[in-house]
Amino acid sequence: MRTVPPLNHVLDRMVTLSRAMDDAFNAPANGHGVTSWSPALDTAETEQAYIVSVDLPGVKAGDVDVHFERNTLTIKGTRGAQTSDSEPRPFIRERVFGSFARSLRFPQHVEGDRISAAFSNGVLTVTVPKSESTKPRKVEIVAA
Repeated sequence: MRTVPPLNHVLDRMVTLSRAMDDAFNAPANGHGVTSWSPALDTAETEQAYIVSVDLPGVKAGDVDVHFERNTLTIKGTRGAQTSDSEPRPFIRERVFGSFARSLRFPQHVEGDRISAAFSNGVLTVTVPKSESTKPRKVEIVAA
């Protein structure tokens, strides 16, 4: 008998791999002048939906695009450098600015036309409803 890992472990591995790929492809060749970054992402699963939370501090809702195609959710956007002539010259700068993109492929069928997104306090929350065929259901036993 083969044991199948719970779906949340599979999702966790998929997100970890996605993050590693994003980091590898977004890293600048010379180590300087970062123009892209990869925001932190958490995914939770309920019986009804997947909940994706993305930390986007300093990003305006209008600078984020959420796209869904072929069971893949893609979140893209830009965080601009917050500099002006009246601000002091930076002494140390560790925050990364520029474009970002994260993609997450779902292992089950979902209802793409019912996906919703909300942005609050620098966190984007995307709710991806599961299709009815993937939700658990009780099967009645008929006496013969």
